[in-house]
Amino acid sequence: MEWNDQELNRYLEENCDPQPEHLLQIERDTYLNTVLPRMLSGNNQGRFLSLLSKLISPKRVLEIGTFTGYSALCLAEGLAEGGKVITLENNPELKTRVEKNLSLSPLGERIEVVWESALDYIPTLEPGLDMVFIDADKVNYPNYFKLCLPLLKQNGLMIADNVLWSGKVMDPKEKDEDTRALREFNKLVSGEKSLQKIMLPLRDGIFLALKK
Repeated sequence: MEWNDQELNRYLEENCDPQPEHLLQIERDTYLNTVLPRMLSGNNQGRFLSLLSKLISPKRVLEIGTFTGYSALCLAEGLAEGGKVITLENNPELKTRVEKNLSLSPLGERIEVVWESALDYIPTLEPGLDMVFIDADKVNYPNYFKLCLPLLKQNGLMIADNVLWSGKVMDPKEKDEDTRALREFNKLVSGEKSLQKIMLPLRDGIFLALKK
């Protein structure tokens, strides 16, 4: 049997937990008021991030790429007592929208937004991260991987979005900068012996890796 992406996504959504009301508000606002709303994680992926967070009850989560705050709130759902999400965003034009969105949930108080370059900020962090979620500029995915891997604790999770890049990573004719960077990132993750990993065809592809 064959199906198209719309049919598959609709079926997945129908059989996934519904998103909380505050996330539904953020989703609607993002699609109405941003230029690239497809960057939003959305319900299916958001529930996946929430489930992973609840499984490991992290104390320290690093997110690279805040966008409108949707995924940060999903990651915060499983935080251990006293835990927090640090989310990095380098686009100050999003600041007012992110602050408004995070205020829609009490979980927003457990999220610290850092408005600077991830490449500058990550080296200032102490090791011991429980979870890292990479969903930012694709060209720097290999750099984010190299910076974050030493900071990830044993049994910590690294999650990366968009690793299939609409199938471009599998097409040798696609040679744009983002596609090349994602191919390099995928190769780095798959070849890293300190990680147990699996690539999932969820949305635009997610790489899930556990540090052994």
